[in-house]
Amino acid sequence: MLVNLRLVLSRPLTIIGLVCMAWLLLFNAPTSMYYYLTLAQLIFVPVILEQLVLLKNWQKFIIATGQFAVTILYFTQNDFLILLCVLTYLLSTLIIASHGVKRFLRRGFVNTAEMMIDIGLIYIVMGGLWFLAFHLQLNTGFSPIITWLTAIHFHYSAFLLCITVGLIGRLHMTRYYKFCCAVIAAGPMLVAVGITFSRIVEIISVSLYVVAIFSISFFVMKWPLQRMQRLFIRLAFLTLCFTIIWSLLYAYSNLTGTNLVDIPDMLDFHGLLNCLGFGISVLIAWSLLLPPSKHRDYTFPISKIRGRFSPTNKPARGLVDDMASYVNKENIPELVSEFYERTTNFELKASVKWAAWFKPFAFVYQFISRKMGQLNLPFSSKSIVMDGEIWQVDPQNDGREKPRVWQRSINGDPVFNAIYSKHHDASNTYMNIALPLPFSTMHGILQLSVKDCALYLTSDGQGDAGTYLAIGSYVFKLPLHEYFVIKEQQGTLTATHEMKLFGMKFLHIDYQIRKK
Repeated sequence: MLVNLRLVLSRPLTIIGLVCMAWLLLFNAPTSMYYYLTLAQLIFVPVILEQLVLLKNWQKFIIATGQFAVTILYFTQNDFLILLCVLTYLLSTLIIASHGVKRFLRRGFVNTAEMMIDIGLIYIVMGGLWFLAFHLQLNTGFSPIITWLTAIHFHYSAFLLCITVGLIGRLHMTRYYKFCCAVIAAGPMLVAVGITFSRIVEIISVSLYVVAIFSISFFVMKWPLQRMQRLFIRLAFLTLCFTIIWSLLYAYSNLTGTNLVDIPDMLDFHGLLNCLGFGISVLIAWSLLLPPSKHRDYTFPISKIRGRFSPTNKPARGLVDDMASYVNKENIPELVSEFYERTTNFELKASVKWAAWFKPFAFVYQFISRKMGQLNLPFSSKSIVMDGEIWQVDPQNDGREKPRVWQRSINGDPVFNAIYSKHHDASNTYMNIALPLPFSTMHGILQLSVKDCALYLTSDGQGDAGTYLAIGSYVFKLPLHEYFVIKEQQGTLTATHEMKLFGMKFLHIDYQIRKK
């Protein structure tokens, strides 16, 4: 642990931050409220950042210049120099936020702990914008002191707290902990909205914040951690338990018009304790030992095809060569295997049903999908025939094993262009389906299983199963969940296809499948 601490203290941005802070302490005497933000800008943010991401030299230069800019602001009254300094610091926050975006695009809506870290990195831009608004005396609708406190809010409650919660999640994660993460991730914005528009929203959001903070504090006291790290993490959250109550009292004072807690009180108690008790504690804790990420980059094959494409002129009979590659064929009806292996011998009728809450989006999306000729499902729930052709796709153009495209249409209008392939991992063979989109490709990685003679395909399976979007070199998981069930009934096949967004069902398709 001490070796890691010495390594952290030897990093360039950390050294620059410590030198700048020492210079201010020696040659300037600002009030403590300014120090709260300056400590975060010069030391807390850079130290945590250098441990989380690999910065390029030019990025280090910009962030270091931002540290110097923050320091210079204490010694100048020149308007142009002030503008230059605050813009430089804002640029450094944009560099930091870009790493949050890149991290997310390489992973997507998966791994709550890593998403909390992404959110914290992205939030820092809000702190930079409020910092700029204060120094340029922009009309934000608030007093200068509230503008300054909002900048502090996004450096501590957004950046430091979200990242700290994410790092704890690397060590331990439960379902309730994920709920607390959602509250804390949304908290900084909800509190800001409440302060701006509604005192009721403010006190509700702060109350949820209180519940989340106390809950995570309970987990931190319960879960095992390294001895020295445990001391500082627990101290940090004990501090938050006290200061968040002060925030609740302040929100209550705003709602009722009483004077239980005012701005000077918030600065003297809430600000000071969060700076010293929380900020310094988490800085030391993560400098002693940073928990490694449990996320592993995706390694399954991705189609290289983007947008419109032309398959070969060689037809294919079915979506797969042999269903035995996926499941034990003896456990499913022969007609189900035949459908996948000789798909062109079958006729499909489909009835599309959009969820009521999603219909406005589906109606608008129709105008886009018609032009793309992809994911172009009808708005009506009327049963209608889907025509289909299957063609081989050049493996060199696609990049996957034996790709073939199933082109489905309704009355001549294209509905789907889905390129089917497969891939394996140590325990499963997945159906790897690519849907080319403009400049990107959506992938459905489906796991197959059999139950009661019915075939189940789902993106919610184990391993690689999921729905992904590939853009350039980025592959990230989408909050889309796909479920497909096909079974035989009296010599014909019936199938249901359901899709959910963030766990909410938005699409249901019933298929009637008969041999021609």
